Amino acid sequence: MKSPFNNLSVQIIFLFIMIGNISFAQSRIQKIDKLLDSLYLQQKFNGNILIAEKGEIIYNRSYGLANETTKEKITQKSIFELASCSKQFTAMGIVILKEKGKLNLDDKISKYIPELSNYKEISIKNLLHHTGGLPDYMPLLDTVWNKTQIATNKDIIEFFSKYKPKILFEPNSKHEYSNTGYVLLATIIERVSGLTYSDYLKEQIFKPLKMSNSFVYNRRLSPKKIKNYALGYLFIKSQNKYVLPDDYEKTKMVYWLDGVVGDGTVNSNVIDLLKWDRSLYTSKLVSGESLKEIFANGLLNNGSSGKHGFGWRMLDTKEFGRIAKHSGGWPGYMTYIERNTDNDKTIIILQNHYNVTMPADEIRNILYNIEKK
Repeated sequence: MKSPFNNLSVQIIFLFIMIGNISFAQSRIQKIDKLLDSLYLQQKFNGNILIAEKGEIIYNRSYGLANETTKEKITQKSIFELASCSKQFTAMGIVILKEKGKLNLDDKISKYIPELSNYKEISIKNLLHHTGGLPDYMPLLDTVWNKTQIATNKDIIEFFSKYKPKILFEPNSKHEYSNTGYVLLATIIERVSGLTYSDYLKEQIFKPLKMSNSFVYNRRLSPKKIKNYALGYLFIKSQNKYVLPDDYEKTKMVYWLDGVVGDGTVNSNVIDLLKWDRSLYTSKLVSGESLKEIFANGLLNNGSSGKHGFGWRMLDTKEFGRIAKHSGGWPGYMTYIERNTDNDKTIIILQNHYNVTMPADEIRNILYNIEKK
């Protein structure tokens, strides 16, 4: 039997499908433009956004200034402090050491940090999953630290060794987000590898992935001249101007906590972070088995699922499938990385204003053509 469709009919149908796909793609871009343009005009967005589908960049725009004094504009090359989005690199650093046979994830932290023998039941895996129970070091240190000095990881460990603050819960009985845990993971990386945290990430992650604009940076402890650097700002309503957090009394922790690494201090740009995203679909850094562990929710003692993988917040959603994401916030910066792994969509948002909106949910809905009232 002859096909009811001749070659011309097939070509016309294919053309209509292509036009429809292009129209849909353009519609999404226009909606994202409209959203971000509106937020920028309201001073609620200032930075870079990159969106990719299956590794192909479909959206990449820059808004605002990288430097309020020189009026240098933000570009896709601009480098931002990642704040807590740094944790995913710390976690990867630990997993690389595990694959090299240098440590086991079930090892107790006191094996590598004997100063903390008081916390003998906490394992490396507990720190990775935020299930160790250690209280956050920031409010604790705030009560005793000499704010004219810059604290480092060594100082955090000495504080916990000296004052022995009680754990908030028994290890692995509960989940509670912990900056302290990732500071200790960075110290374990240093003690096991024999390198500084900065040099270790450079050698084991940034160089292999050709992330040439990514590095650990303690801007007050070891200032450098960095091209394309986006300084972080706060908007002070009473003064009607943007100021550096160093110059505002309520955010001076950016100075005295500047030497602490592991929970923050990785700096990067959207192009490098897309390279990072793509590597996580491969075995460039670690095996597929280790990647599964990185992106798996930890299990608590009662068998219930935790909320985090290793440095990632993990979600299973009906509308978008499996999501690995993390946000970062530190005076001057708001950051966000999201990987929709079932559909291979990536959203990267880096902002250098702290008083802003993070429009990740709205952008995700646009990508999936979901209308929210």
